[in-house]
Amino acid sequence: MNTDCSRRTFLLGGLATGAVLMAGSGLLKPGRAEAAPAEAVMLEECVSMTPEEMAKRSAYVMAAWRYLQDSAAELKDPALRATVEAILKNPAPLLAKNDEKAIMTELKAQGLLKADAKALFPECADAAQSPQPFYTAPGSGWKSHHSYPGGLVTHTALNVASCKALYDNYVKVYGLELDRDVVLASQMLHDLHKPWVFQWQKDGSCRTEQTLAATGEHHTLSVAESLRRGLSPELCVAQACAHDHPGSEASEKTVVGWLKAAAVINGKDAATIGLLEKDGKTLPMPRRIEGFVTHLADHDWVISVPAAQWTVSALRQVAARVYGLKESDLKARPFNQFRNYVLSQKTAMQLYGAYAAKGMDGLTAEVAQVVRA
Repeated sequence: MNTDCSRRTFLLGGLATGAVLMAGSGLLKPGRAEAAPAEAVMLEECVSMTPEEMAKRSAYVMAAWRYLQDSAAELKDPALRATVEAILKNPAPLLAKNDEKAIMTELKAQGLLKADAKALFPECADAAQSPQPFYTAPGSGWKSHHSYPGGLVTHTALNVASCKALYDNYVKVYGLELDRDVVLASQMLHDLHKPWVFQWQKDGSCRTEQTLAATGEHHTLSVAESLRRGLSPELCVAQACAHDHPGSEASEKTVVGWLKAAAVINGKDAATIGLLEKDGKTLPMPRRIEGFVTHLADHDWVISVPAAQWTVSALRQVAARVYGLKESDLKARPFNQFRNYVLSQKTAMQLYGAYAAKGMDGLTAEVAQVVRA
């Protein structure tokens, strides 16, 4: 979730049983000693590192990356499994091959794209190749959650673990018959185009996200890509529900808009291809439960957005006081790279946990484990 393109907050009381979500998930969490690099680096090294070097050096990022690949292997349908694995390996924006100008004209006509929008697709040199690997992308925009190299995989891994547990709980408690492949794959792919949308910039920040169909563009583009790759309407609908749920008329209307936009991007009519009811006003009836499960599992942002913002604010103080960064550095590449490296090695969540429990001294000690003063 991008702070500039916020979505409706929807929390169900059942999520209060937080411990249940991670129980039995199989997510390999590195121990504290394992999580830190064998040797802390100097500030100058942080500034010169690439996003890929930061991500590969992080035990947390690599553990989450392995978990996602293992989770993809759990998909029972061979064709779906192959598609998901291919996207993780190379989240290429195949849909960028479509006629952008014609698509923009239709989206504007339907009120799904701002009238003054000059472009629809982020830049990409080759539609057959992702601008960056899945595991180096940030989890959201620069001032939002998991905004560091590898943040996408740590965010997605937490959501996938939550998704598996929610699926198990609904099956065990209510005896529901849900499509686990749809639940799991829709969650794994819900942010598939963040490597395209949030490309790293020369100053160490990431590209600013634009709005599409009244939400951050990554969401609608991700659903459109799943449709472009031939995934089922049921999966695309569940994927669209990650950002909102069809439990109220107003909320469902937003989901309908995303599905319409995804269809237009692919030169299709959403109702005709089974994304919506024939009248185009609701999801296919009766509404499937899998989309609700996907939505509930995509709530890592509730805590990770403010935690990231508060942590980065505190890191500015640490950078100036301990590492000697000047005011001009705090607004440019030196601090951006410093924050990227520290966040990637420790995760914003772990750092905020230390900050919340032990204050600035606790946060400073965590940073010292990965960057030498």
